[in-house]
Amino acid sequence: MAGFGRGARGYPRSRGRTWSRTGPDRATLGIIGTICAVAGFFVLSIILGPVAVVCGWLAMGRSWAGNRSLPALVALVLGAIDTLLAIVALAGAATWGNGMF
Repeated sequence: MAGFGRGARGYPRSRGRTWSRTGPDRATLGIIGTICAVAGFFVLSIILGPVAVVCGWLAMGRSWAGNRSLPALVALVLGAIDTLLAIVALAGAATWGNGMF
């Protein structure tokens, strides 16, 4: 029975499935994205909107399938609205005054 004991393959096998993660987890990304989306309605929406979309998408696990957390979905939707409003405002500002002089 040599080789079938505890020391043969007990612990190294479990290390293959787990990894040391660095960075925020999904719940934290959802909360950060929601905060960026809400703040984007007031300041720097062209920057905070896409940040909220990315954080929401990463918090959802980069997939539409499966269970989604509410902060992740809120961050994604509000970030998209934020970005769209910022693009409309920039397009309006770019065309403002072209026929004035």
